[in-house]
Amino acid sequence: MFEIKRFLNAGLLCALSFVFLVPAMIEGAAQRPNVLMICIDDLNDWVGHLGGHPDARTPQIDALAAQGRVFSNAHCSVPVCSASRVSIFSGLHATTHGSYELGPDYHSIESLRNVPTMHRYFKDRGYTTLSGGKVLHSGFKGFVANDVDQFIGRRAGGPRPERPLHWEPQVWDWGPFPETDGEMYDYQLARAAVEALQKDYGQPFFMSVGFSRPHVPLYVPPKWFDLFDRDALTLPQAPPEDLEDIPDNFKSMDQVAPTQDMILEAGLWRGFVHAYLASVSFTDHCVGTVLKGLRESPHAGQTLVVLWSDHGFHLGEKQHWAKRTLWEESTRVPFVIAGPDVEPGDHCREAVSLLDVYPTLLEMCGLPRNPLLEGVSLVPQIEDPATPRRSPVIISSYHGNHAVRSRDWRYIRYRDGAEELYHHEVDPDEFRNLADDPALGAVKSRLGKWIPRNAAPEAIPLETRLVEREKRKARLHQNRPVK
Repeated sequence: MFEIKRFLNAGLLCALSFVFLVPAMIEGAAQRPNVLMICIDDLNDWVGHLGGHPDARTPQIDALAAQGRVFSNAHCSVPVCSASRVSIFSGLHATTHGSYELGPDYHSIESLRNVPTMHRYFKDRGYTTLSGGKVLHSGFKGFVANDVDQFIGRRAGGPRPERPLHWEPQVWDWGPFPETDGEMYDYQLARAAVEALQKDYGQPFFMSVGFSRPHVPLYVPPKWFDLFDRDALTLPQAPPEDLEDIPDNFKSMDQVAPTQDMILEAGLWRGFVHAYLASVSFTDHCVGTVLKGLRESPHAGQTLVVLWSDHGFHLGEKQHWAKRTLWEESTRVPFVIAGPDVEPGDHCREAVSLLDVYPTLLEMCGLPRNPLLEGVSLVPQIEDPATPRRSPVIISSYHGNHAVRSRDWRYIRYRDGAEELYHHEVDPDEFRNLADDPALGAVKSRLGKWIPRNAAPEAIPLETRLVEREKRKARLHQNRPVK
């Protein structure tokens, strides 16, 4: 099927007569697949099919992975929520649109006014667009407000207890709350998506469903905590000496999360890992609810399913918590495509970017190419997972700091010229920085040529950024365990 689409896109049908062309186009439009996109917030590689944590329980996501193509070396382009989602849905890198941090969102970046979101591009070409939960960080507002035809739920995550259970401020708290799945906004969203999947829209649909867990605060019902023996859980590998061979500049990066020392002093590391795993399993259940609804719907045989997380998440690795770094645990994400014409099989181990989602879906749905997109179609890797990728993945964190991820290497260059280099074939945990090894100069040179030279400045003015930085520092000093 994809080979036929390439034939069509190449324009070789120009030689056919108009009599045959028009009926073929009409029939092709009628046969375009639906798209069900499942977006998960802050989910790292702690899912069964990626093997990121031995205790992870994600049977629903793993079942989807077994039915489609897994991109096991997939990475975000910016390791923070709003900027990553702006990149995914615009198809442009942060070095083009200028959003490297929390905010601004899509509707407040003037340079994106004439850049169609994925939803808008599908809508303008005959798709009904639906969305619910956390998709764009602040929702579809301003000049993108009409990109979605129907909202199936605007809340995501879940309610919070009146007082923190383990940590103040509450945004970094966790614990078994509320009592039932039905009280969780994410589960309510899953049920709303199931209901929407039963309807006939008279044309193909593009539906995005965004789940907030495992984003903090990590509140999920008690039964998800009960899946795990807290005292027997495996803690991440986080040797303090791991920081001895990396530059000092990024170690002192502004934090908006508790530090590893804070967590250890409070004796709460194991509890947070427990809560994260419980939240991942709850989200897996929500994913399974939506997928079951799709299987039982009239659209089961003609719907592409794409699942991704916006970025990874540290739980102590490299003495770090949350995201915003250029290391593996912050950038690697689950990414699966399944559905019609996707034959299950081996994982694709080539480095791929979430920027590739947009052009891939356009090709799979037989839609015209969007010339603005900076990612590449992954149809060749869907057809044959061993197909090499010509370009590595570029990841940026804050302005001027970039990582280049290939199949086997990660090269980092910071704004001040400091470097890190990791050989993933032998060092998947990135414990040994090889940047100073003279024998690897050619590797650094090969990867370094991909470092962006003229990256767009931050979309947020410097003065505003400095104010936000001081607010983050103040919040950091408020972090403390509940006594």
